[in-house]
Amino acid sequence: MARRGSYAKGVAKREEILTTALDVIARNGYRRTSVRELAEAVGLSQAGLLHYFSSKEELFQEILRKRDQVDAAAFDIEVAQPIEVFFEVIRHNSEVPGLVQLYAQLSTEAGDADHPAHEFFVERYVQFRALFNGMLREEQAAGRLDPDLDLDRIGNLFLAAADGMQTQWMLDPSIDMSEHIAYLWHLITRKA
Repeated sequence: MARRGSYAKGVAKREEILTTALDVIARNGYRRTSVRELAEAVGLSQAGLLHYFSSKEELFQEILRKRDQVDAAAFDIEVAQPIEVFFEVIRHNSEVPGLVQLYAQLSTEAGDADHPAHEFFVERYVQFRALFNGMLREEQAAGRLDPDLDLDRIGNLFLAAADGMQTQWMLDPSIDMSEHIAYLWHLITRKA
């Protein structure tokens, strides 16, 4: 029994670390947040914090995974217009610039097949393409998208545009990411 209690405490502490890290990085930025600062925020040493993760890279990967879970819970993707949820998530990203910085940095580094977060990002894109392409298929079946559009390509282009708009926004925060993605949506739906 002691083992189960210990395990449950470990799981709870890991969740506390991830939840706290979301707030600290969103507020301070990825570059201005150290592992030491994250550890102090949850009452641990750096070594104590990293005891819950195999590496610093895994810690940051799991922070992004937690962000995806929090966003999925906060934004109801089972609404009548799921594209509006996509726009809403993009709007929300402008409120958490540190997490956008973390995502951009880690996703770029994970392009290296040897990077510890490589598989995480490969799987994340597979999941997001499936989710987005499912939404596109529903839109096409409802007659709101041209039946001749290649939805797999459209899905890839939207995800690429969203990532690219985040990069532009980090360089120029006056850019409205959501407005640009909504305009792209308007371009493909206006002839349907």
